Amino acid sequence: MTLDPRGPGEPFESLIDVPAEAGDALPPEFEAVYGGRWNIPPAGERPYVYINFATSRDGRVSFSTPGHASGGDVTGFNAHDRWLMGLLRARADAILMGDNTLRTEPDHLWTPGHIFPGDKAAFDDLHTFEERRSPTLVVFLSLKGDLPHEAAVFDENIDIVVATTQLGGGTARTLNSRAARVDVLELGADGVDVTRMMAVLKSDYGVERLLCEGGPRVYGSLLEAGQVDDEFITLCPIMIGNSQEGPHRPSLIEGVSFAPGKAPRSRVLGLRRAEHHLFLRSRYAF
Repeated sequence: MTLDPRGPGEPFESLIDVPAEAGDALPPEFEAVYGGRWNIPPAGERPYVYINFATSRDGRVSFSTPGHASGGDVTGFNAHDRWLMGLLRARADAILMGDNTLRTEPDHLWTPGHIFPGDKAAFDDLHTFEERRSPTLVVFLSLKGDLPHEAAVFDENIDIVVATTQLGGGTARTLNSRAARVDVLELGADGVDVTRMMAVLKSDYGVERLLCEGGPRVYGSLLEAGQVDDEFITLCPIMIGNSQEGPHRPSLIEGVSFAPGKAPRSRVLGLRRAEHHLFLRSRYAF
């Protein structure tokens, strides 16, 4: 096996790179593109959880406009951002997102090759080299269990978990999946117990590394429960804004608020640059 990523063009420029902590190191071929280290610590009672979002300068993550609601519109479909998304996916056992993310991008597939086809082979080789779960488990968090049946992900030969409520379980079980194997987990009466979800994903599905790609309410619920380790944020050179006339343009987290002195805090582990985009990695301590 040859790990030979092409990358998105010029390597990322490293601005900050904190000395590496214990964990599984990024192979040097990928370090050369990424511009530094990313060591993944071992899983404990739950998976190592890392988040990936892109934000505008004013902290918005979506234009909330039909046809332009995805993160790609925020980044300008930046090649370095898409390559980094591929890398984050390649090192994961499972990828988590909310049902609204699926509605926003029904044709999307949560694979490294889908987001950055030019390095599909290299990402697949990395996934195999690191002995990650194959195929990568896809997890949807949905309170009502009403996922869009027509979404392309259900045509794939993969495993999917729907984490939902007692109310949403019946609806989720009516899902017409053409090829994917779907498990439904009822993890609460009127809300999903995300701490329990993480424990089940590790114990029952062998998930040691989990990537969350949205949306803001999912991220907020994970932060509130102390279920986040690392955060990868692409800081994009645009302003999006928000107004009372709507539609609401969400910020990085939604649905939760933290009191002074009790807000989650993170420390910077790395900062990269590619032209006018900045790529921040930080770690939480709860």
